[in-house]
Amino acid sequence: MVGTIFEDSATSLRLWFYAIYLMSSTRCGISAKQMERELGVTYKTAWRMFNRIRSLLSEDIAPFGGTVEVDETYIGGKRRYGSRKKAARAWSQDKQVVAGHVQRGGKLRAIHLPKGASNALVPLVRQHILPASLIYTDELPAYTHLKKAGYEHRRVNHTAKVYVEGDVHTSTIDGFWAHLKNGLRGVYHGVSAKWLQAYLDEYVFRYNNRDNPRGMFNAILSRAVPEASS
Repeated sequence: MVGTIFEDSATSLRLWFYAIYLMSSTRCGISAKQMERELGVTYKTAWRMFNRIRSLLSEDIAPFGGTVEVDETYIGGKRRYGSRKKAARAWSQDKQVVAGHVQRGGKLRAIHLPKGASNALVPLVRQHILPASLIYTDELPAYTHLKKAGYEHRRVNHTAKVYVEGDVHTSTIDGFWAHLKNGLRGVYHGVSAKWLQAYLDEYVFRYNNRDNPRGMFNAILSRAVPEASS
């Protein structure tokens, strides 16, 4: 147990493994409150177990190449109503910006941008996507700099209700955003900015291991106990 998430824990391994099973057997995750009920432990214990297990799910993903969809989305906050002009300015207030990259037929990456600056999107592409890759985006102005950065860039105009032009679309990453938001609303009801990246890591891990032949439980367990993967 030394050097694992189980170290210094008074909770039995049976309950730890059951908690991992609960997290791995649901498509959208499980809340700490539900884990409390399932395990018969206190909420404080369930929350601690929850966070320790989730700490295993961050992945060091190699840079993407080939065809990559790039997009961003907003998480949290509430719409504010009033005049149309004020509503447009206030729409993103209190929301958190998340950048996403998905390689066609491959893995996905999601990164929380605490400051929400659009000028961080292209530097993230340079950091995580190989030069000369083909990148598909929507019409966000920040992406106009991708060609200058050495990428082949094509886009679809969602504002004009154009979502697919041949192979050009962002439907893969859009589908992940929909799944993510439905899970955050339905299971967790709300996520603070402090913990958002940890939740993103959980959903990204599920996506990237969706076809793991060993199953989701073993995929997580092998990270909790590295010897289990041998």
